[in-house]
Amino acid sequence: MTGRVDGKIALMTGGASGLAKAAAEMFVAEGGYVMIGDVNEEAGAAVVQELGDRAAFQYLDVTSEDDWVRAYAACKERFGGVHVVLNSAGIGWTQPVTEISLEDWRRVHAIDLDGVFLGCKHGVPAIAETIQAGINGSKKGSIVNISSIAGNIAGHNMAAYNSAKAAVRHLTKSVALHCCREGFDIRCNSVHPTFVDTPILNKHTERFGRDEAFRKLARQVPIGRVGEPKEVAYAILYLASDESSYTTGSELLVDGGISAM
Repeated sequence: MTGRVDGKIALMTGGASGLAKAAAEMFVAEGGYVMIGDVNEEAGAAVVQELGDRAAFQYLDVTSEDDWVRAYAACKERFGGVHVVLNSAGIGWTQPVTEISLEDWRRVHAIDLDGVFLGCKHGVPAIAETIQAGINGSKKGSIVNISSIAGNIAGHNMAAYNSAKAAVRHLTKSVALHCCREGFDIRCNSVHPTFVDTPILNKHTERFGRDEAFRKLARQVPIGRVGEPKEVAYAILYLASDESSYTTGSELLVDGGISAM
């Protein structure tokens, strides 16, 4: 542990698995405290058991505004407040615009976009209160929104996912500018991964088998492989830490070179 986020308190959605789980592990290892927010209570409890008393779990359906209010209250009660919010909960969806139902379109946007909006809406005042109080000595806040390379580059069969992730990209910039205008020392940035070895790839591995699915995906990536969760977690850690104190409204591409093509 080198203490890159020493004393900082984070609320991480989707923290029971995938990118947010890797980020939570790294955050705690670097001296922080984490509230895991997820709908998977069993997996969330397992992560907390693994991380120890620097972590806690709160049931959080990101589409529920009441759940968000309860989650921030839980952070304050358990750890004293919140300095960092990671909006990572999301679902993938592969269907072209002519085939996706309105119900599925709305579900993708509810989780992948509305959940980020609610996290930011309630996160900004919660972080501002925490840093104003000087909890654990930290005077800077950060919101990290997980978008996707699909928010920058469209696919013919990803209408809803492209739309939601592109909106997260621009919402992030709006939140960043709002915080600057209001004089809050809160940064807001987005992270844009490509294919990473997380449960979001499960439908591909179930269809083709893990090895063949990963070979197919790797052929689309200039670096030649699927990413590892920790490779995205390092980007999240940087944006959560004070190392990124002059970085806001930006998008950090962790895409194996796809955007360079």
